[in-house]
Amino acid sequence: MSKHVLIAMAWPYANGSLHLGHVAGLLPSDILARYYRLKGDKVLFVTGSDCHGTPICYKAQEQNKTPQEIADFYHQEFKDSFAKLSFSFDLYGQTTSEEHKKIVQKLFLNLYEENLIYEKEEQQFYCPKCQKFLPDRYIEGQCPKCNSSNARGDQCDDCGALLDPQDLINPQCKLCGTAPELKPTKHLYLKLSAIEKDLKKWLEHTTYWRTNALNFTQQFLAQGLKDRAITRDIDWGVEVPIQGYENKRIYVWFEAVSGYFSMSQIWAKQQGDEDLWKKWWQNKNSFHCYIHGKDNIPFHTIIWPAILMPQKFNLPNQIISSEYLSLEGKQFSTSRNWAVWLPDYLAKYPADALRYYLSINGPENHDADFSWENFTQRFNSELVNNYGNFVHRTLSLIGKYFDHHLPEVKKMSDNSKDLLKNCQKVFEQAGQFLEQGEIMKAIKTIMDLAQQGNQYIDQQAPWRESDENKKAECLSTCAQLIYNLSILFYPFIPQTSEKLHDLLNIQSDQVTWQYSELEAGKNFDKSVPLFEKIDAELVQEEKEKLG
Repeated sequence: MSKHVLIAMAWPYANGSLHLGHVAGLLPSDILARYYRLKGDKVLFVTGSDCHGTPICYKAQEQNKTPQEIADFYHQEFKDSFAKLSFSFDLYGQTTSEEHKKIVQKLFLNLYEENLIYEKEEQQFYCPKCQKFLPDRYIEGQCPKCNSSNARGDQCDDCGALLDPQDLINPQCKLCGTAPELKPTKHLYLKLSAIEKDLKKWLEHTTYWRTNALNFTQQFLAQGLKDRAITRDIDWGVEVPIQGYENKRIYVWFEAVSGYFSMSQIWAKQQGDEDLWKKWWQNKNSFHCYIHGKDNIPFHTIIWPAILMPQKFNLPNQIISSEYLSLEGKQFSTSRNWAVWLPDYLAKYPADALRYYLSINGPENHDADFSWENFTQRFNSELVNNYGNFVHRTLSLIGKYFDHHLPEVKKMSDNSKDLLKNCQKVFEQAGQFLEQGEIMKAIKTIMDLAQQGNQYIDQQAPWRESDENKKAECLSTCAQLIYNLSILFYPFIPQTSEKLHDLLNIQSDQVTWQYSELEAGKNFDKSVPLFEKIDAELVQEEKEKLG
């Protein structure tokens, strides 16, 4: 029976180009969206560009532009890149839209009316040189938890700890390097402490969470939740809908996660049914899956559920939080230009090559590394020589011996039957892996099936077979296997599957996640290679560009 599935991909931050490390943490969202659609579920896949906050203001100052100009530039670049990667969003929006702002303000007011947001005077860092209160991200210093020297006023990316600016050791103003001083100011706080017990109880019944998310959240809750400032001193963001706070803005950590909800409502309105979003957010039988990097864990497993609980909206069912991807053994670094930028990659290399590599070699349960040499070797050997060669040989031989038509088989051997029976099992096996968030196991299972097909055609050698029925049996079996592989691979390498569907003369939007067979006599187009090998010399050039 079909169900309503929400796929919520983390919002990429619109202050710089995406690199491959970002893609590694986001790719599972599209894989799962495509899988659930193939199953027949009603999928709503939403996200957008996170366009507010201090890093965008900081970049705007550096480039003598407005924050809106910076946000709009990268928002468009993100949309273009995701389109080239074949991400199948139902809606990709941005947080600067007026509709989003109104929905966020309504969520804010709902919590305020429930007395879960309250005013508090606090000591906040003020820069005497810049003559202004400093938002958290304008303050840098040493992390009190792990001693990293790169901690920000709100979070340490190295250990994942959520911080208050006053926690930092030797804080400095990011703009001028001056040591800030504390001054009194008023802010609104989200009363996380009031929801702590409910969060702990809810966590006891969660399933389908990756281990890193579950462990981190349990440890975080064990320390006790502190109320958290929900407003900040900045003029770029969503206005606070409370009198007396006209010069402050809603903190971006509250606003960005609320985007999953706002985009669902905006999408529903675009469909002509303003209440359509309720089938995902007020339907207890719906399934919510959140996909992000491990640095975003607390915002999705603590902050967002704390916002949703009092409003009676559905909570996350599955958390897929990836570890980190490194590049040639080193951490991605914008300042050192140690990165492979997504627009640069997509201008030269196939999107499916990247999707495949990050699916089968991704940072799923531990950190992974992107190596140009390994990337090229795996693409050329596994996709080109294994899967692509199997497809090309099969369709070329059918063209040669049976005039591009699927031959009729009078009798099937046990060997052929067993191969197709195994193919049927792979749908169930790969599907289970995907639903558990085990992307690597799923695609390895499918690639193993393609390898079995290669071994089968080598053993049967239809080009040496004089018995017409045996020749037809072999090539028909291979064609049926190829058809099903095109479906199994569809969530991972959709452009390749669509190309193969064209060769088989079938409609991509009509395939489903189940074993199926083509009818005898089916006409195929002339076979062309699915892939072209990546030149090793190009890879060497890419390595030399780094740093």
